[in-house]
Amino acid sequence: MRIVILILLISLATCAKIKSQSPQKLQAELQKTNYGRALLHLVELHSMAGGSVSELLDAIEELVNDLEDGLELLDFNFQRRTNEHNALLVQLNQQIQQAVIDVSRSDDVIENLLTPRKEQLELRIATLEEYQEQNRQKVDEENLTREQEHEAYEAQVAELNDATAAVDDALSLLQTLNNPSLAQVKKFQNSLRKIESNIKPRSKMAPFLKALITLASNQNFSDQGVLTQIVNSLNEFRNAIVDSINDLSLQEVQDQEEFEARVDQLNAEYAEFQRQINALNVDLTATLDKIDQVTAFRDQRAADQASYEQQLQLENDLYADEVQIYTDTKNEFQREQAISEQALQLVQSVDFSNIQV
Repeated sequence: MRIVILILLISLATCAKIKSQSPQKLQAELQKTNYGRALLHLVELHSMAGGSVSELLDAIEELVNDLEDGLELLDFNFQRRTNEHNALLVQLNQQIQQAVIDVSRSDDVIENLLTPRKEQLELRIATLEEYQEQNRQKVDEENLTREQEHEAYEAQVAELNDATAAVDDALSLLQTLNNPSLAQVKKFQNSLRKIESNIKPRSKMAPFLKALITLASNQNFSDQGVLTQIVNSLNEFRNAIVDSINDLSLQEVQDQEEFEARVDQLNAEYAEFQRQINALNVDLTATLDKIDQVTAFRDQRAADQASYEQQLQLENDLYADEVQIYTDTKNEFQREQAISEQALQLVQSVDFSNIQV
């Protein structure tokens, strides 16, 4: 019975205007095709075998109902798939949009916040390191100046000590002078010249020495008054030398203290620069770590975006295939449903006993 129905459906597919045709015209139309002749042959056999028309009607009606149920199930499943598709599209588009936002925000943070801060910190560190270098140069200059000053001090003290010794020699010589010989006078004058050679022209003792030399020139030292005057002058001169040594020593101590204070200040400045550099390096390290973290996050979100877009494309392609399958299947269901309904009308209107092949 199912074979009869299927052949009937196939034959009816070639007869689009069956409802308007009479049984005689329908039979003539079916004779034109192999499927139609096969259908007529089976209908004839069914009639000859005394088959029940009601049984054929029930079978066709059942087939029509099955086709309607199948079409409803097809529409239901497709609608559910469409809802799932639309929900997935919304989800993927939201995920793509959020990934785009995350990538954009990450780029903005890196380009407009973290990178400028990194460059600012690096510039400040470089500036402080330059200050440190200048600081060390000042320390070197201070050390060199102090060494030169100390060397000058020692040279002056040495000269003044030599002058003191020469004065002492002259005083000792004067104590032995009593009607001195020409040789003794010459020796004394040579001692004065030795003192003179050890005294710089700009020294405050130079006037004393000049007056002493003037006084001692062309003297025979027989006059005790002149001798006493020369001795007094030498003692004053010696005291002036000692005062100069004491002044130089005091100035040396003061210069050394000022030098040490300047070096301590420079070292304190250098330590402060280093403290600031250390703090900036901590901040710079944290900034670089943050750049790495944000960069890794941005790259991950960019990869997520690409993955979501790929999933979206795959979903759209898959859904397009499913839409085509649904459309083709639905068309086939509707075609079979129309043929079945036409077959039902045919069976209800045709007298099988008059059908002959």
